[in-house]
Amino acid sequence: MRLITPKAYYDSRKFLWLLAAILLSLPLQAGTARIYITNSGGDTVDVVDPATNKVVQVIKGIECPHGVNFSPDGSRVYISNESESVLDVVDRKTGEIVKKIPLSGHPNNIAVTPDGSKVFVCIAEEPGALDVIDTKSMERIKSIPIKGPGHNPYVTPDGKYVVAGSVAGKSLTTIDIATLEPVWHMDFDNGVRPMAFEKNADGSTYRIFVQLSNVNGFAVVDFATHQEVARIKFPDDPGGYGIAEGRAYTPSHGIGVTPDGKELWAASTAANAVFAYSLPDLKLLGHVSLPVLTIPGRPPIPSIPEWITFTPDGKTLYVSDSATKSVSVIDTQTMKDVGQVAVGEVPKRINTLVLP
Repeated sequence: MRLITPKAYYDSRKFLWLLAAILLSLPLQAGTARIYITNSGGDTVDVVDPATNKVVQVIKGIECPHGVNFSPDGSRVYISNESESVLDVVDRKTGEIVKKIPLSGHPNNIAVTPDGSKVFVCIAEEPGALDVIDTKSMERIKSIPIKGPGHNPYVTPDGKYVVAGSVAGKSLTTIDIATLEPVWHMDFDNGVRPMAFEKNADGSTYRIFVQLSNVNGFAVVDFATHQEVARIKFPDDPGGYGIAEGRAYTPSHGIGVTPDGKELWAASTAANAVFAYSLPDLKLLGHVSLPVLTIPGRPPIPSIPEWITFTPDGKTLYVSDSATKSVSVIDTQTMKDVGQVAVGEVPKRINTLVLP
C-alpha cells in the first residue's frame, strides 16, 4: 500500500482546486448549446448542434413558424405560429407540441423573462398589442396596447422591462414587467425592426441599438434618457444588393451584442454582409461577406440575411439566409465565413438555447 504524505495530500488538493477554478472560469463551449431556426416558408424548425454544424432535430407541424424562444431550464421551446395565431409550446427533447395557447391576433416575435414566468408575443395586427402568457397556467393573461402592429419584443438585460417595436408605428414601447404597464415610448422617423441591448456594469440597460426601415445601419438610443444619441451608417462598400429582390426598404436586418458585451454585430441586406463594431466606442472592426446565388443572365442574388445569434462563448455567429435556404457560420475571431448549414424554406428567426 502506497502512503500519501501530508505534503502530497496538500499538493493534490491544491491541484484540484486550481483545476476547478480554471474550469469555472472558462466560457460555455459550443457543444452546450443548440441553434434554432424557424423556416417561415414551411412548417418546420431546424435545430443545429454548433459543435458539428449539423441539423440534429427537426420540429414539424408548425406552419409559418415565426419567433422562437425557450424556458430557462431548456425543457420547453416556445414558437409563435402565424397560421393559427397561437403560441406553440414544444417539448424540447421530443419535439412534440404539448400546448397551443390562443393569442389575440397574428403573432410576430417573442421574448421570455429570465425567470421563465412569462412569454411576451408581439401581435402584428392593428391596433397593435403585446400579449402576455403566464407559463404556469399556460394561458394569455393580458394584451398590452402599443402604437402600431408589434414586430419584435425584447426583455432588457436586467429583466425589468420588455421593449416592443413596431414597423408601421415607427416606434418602441417600454413596459415594466412587474406591473405590465407601459412606462415610456419613443418615436422614430422609420419603422422599428430588430434591436440589441448593451448593459452597464451593474447589469442595467445602457443603450439600445435599433435597426430601422430604409436605414443601412442603426440608431443608438440612451436607455436612461430615452433619446437617440447617434446613428451609425454602414460603409457604402460592399453594397448594391437587395434592390432587385425588393428589399431596399429594409437594408439592415439582424443585430446582436456578443455574450461578453465587447462587440456589436449587424447584418446588412444592402451589403450582403455582417459588420462588427467594438463596444462601447462603436469603432468599425470589419465585415464578413455572405454567400450569393449565381444564375446565368442575371446579377448575383444576395443571401438576404434576416437574423443573427451567437454561441454562448461568442466565438461563432450564425446568420439566417432566407434566399439561400441556409445558415451562415461565421468565426467571430478570424472574421471568416467558415460554412453554411442547409435548412428549410425561408429561414428567418434564429436563436440560441443554452442547454442545462
